[in-house]
Amino acid sequence: MAKTWANAPSPCIDVCKYKRKGRCIGCGMTKDEKKAFGLLREKDAKKAFFRVLLDRLAEQGGAAFWATAYRRKCEKKGLPCPLDKLDLSEDAEEPAA
Repeated sequence: MAKTWANAPSPCIDVCKYKRKGRCIGCGMTKDEKKAFGLLREKDAKKAFFRVLLDRLAEQGGAAFWATAYRRKCEKKGLPCPLDKLDLSEDAEEPAA
């Protein structure tokens, strides 16, 4: 699992159009966040980065598009997709009884 995160490609999906408050319309990151991701080395830091990004994209309604494009990017690079290792259940609400 550690190699999945160590080799995780940038969340950038090569759209690179900055409109929403300086955020890319493709990946939701700012230019500074794109640079910062490249400096992340620890698994937990990368996981946290992806969680924040997914939350942001979900609020904007672009999470599904981004996830599909990111999975395709990982596949083209021959790398495991870190989204498969990201446990989103920690953020999920308890189902109503």
